[in-house]
Amino acid sequence: MTETTPRLRVAVGVDLKESLCELVERLEPRVELVRDHTLYHPMRGPADWSGDPAFTRTAEQQRAFDELVDSADALFGIPDVDPAALTRTVRANPRLRWVHATAAGGGGQVKAASLTNEELERVAFTTSAGVHGETLAEFALFGVLAGAKDLPRLQAQQSRREWSDRWEMRQLDEMTVLVVGLGGIGAAAARKFHALGATVLGTTRSGEPVEGVDRLVPIEELDAAAAEADAVVVTLPGTTATEGLLGESFFANVKPGAIVSNVGRGTVIDEDALLAALRDGRVSFAALDVFAVEPLPADSPLWSEPNVLVSPHTAALNSAEEIRIARLFAENARHLLDGEPLKNRVDTVEFY
Repeated sequence: MTETTPRLRVAVGVDLKESLCELVERLEPRVELVRDHTLYHPMRGPADWSGDPAFTRTAEQQRAFDELVDSADALFGIPDVDPAALTRTVRANPRLRWVHATAAGGGGQVKAASLTNEELERVAFTTSAGVHGETLAEFALFGVLAGAKDLPRLQAQQSRREWSDRWEMRQLDEMTVLVVGLGGIGAAAARKFHALGATVLGTTRSGEPVEGVDRLVPIEELDAAAAEADAVVVTLPGTTATEGLLGESFFANVKPGAIVSNVGRGTVIDEDALLAALRDGRVSFAALDVFAVEPLPADSPLWSEPNVLVSPHTAALNSAEEIRIARLFAENARHLLDGEPLKNRVDTVEFY
């Protein structure tokens, strides 16, 4: 490596394991990864990027942490996964040119930082979208199967030790599944449902074909497609454009007895409209890993709705997430150093 070889000084802003720090350096030797593991909120479990909230820095440690993140050309992780800390370091460090968020929905954190247009143009932001695709697609499949096999009835009968008459369960290979959003998660879900024999519809803006999707549906025709779907899988990010997209008109058109599985963002579904559809039978079951407000408030009726499965935004969590994000970061570092487009760059208008 010659002295003219470009280098990228990267500060680690979250608790990335030392073995993964070393992996990034091996995958992209032009990266100088600076870190101090004594300064991070320690992880309490796999991919716990925010870390233990009980950890507090001394004033001296906070100064050291700020100096660390302010010394770099790029950041692995939004510091402390805190939008306010991101705002501070963007303004304190004029050399900062790239920030990689560990969350797939990191655009929301960038939006919350309330940066100026000039700051959003100066610094490139990327997310970890795609690393959770297969795990979330599995939950989406699980949710649809739980509805098709009437998991609530099975659990209720088991709790009563009741051996009922037999009943017919729905089969995936006889169902039409509408995947709302064909990004990384949606594409993975489409492949899985297609492999099990379902007819797969998928919403699109681009019109580009996607493996496993039998028919593309323009997003403007979403409500009409609802009438064909035995199950609806939501994978869209939370943006101004997607907020409440599945609302009263969608559920008014939905095929009676449809199953809903949401692994995108909770704001995409109007929860009041979903509850009304559940209570009158238009929707027979909903498996929800995400909600408009998280944690889900204790007084939310979704907790007690018999045909709702509440999952605490945990479907994506997997110990392999950390190494996938490290590999993605190293690949994007190469792209940046070689002048190539960055993967998963945040749209700073819609922030996804």
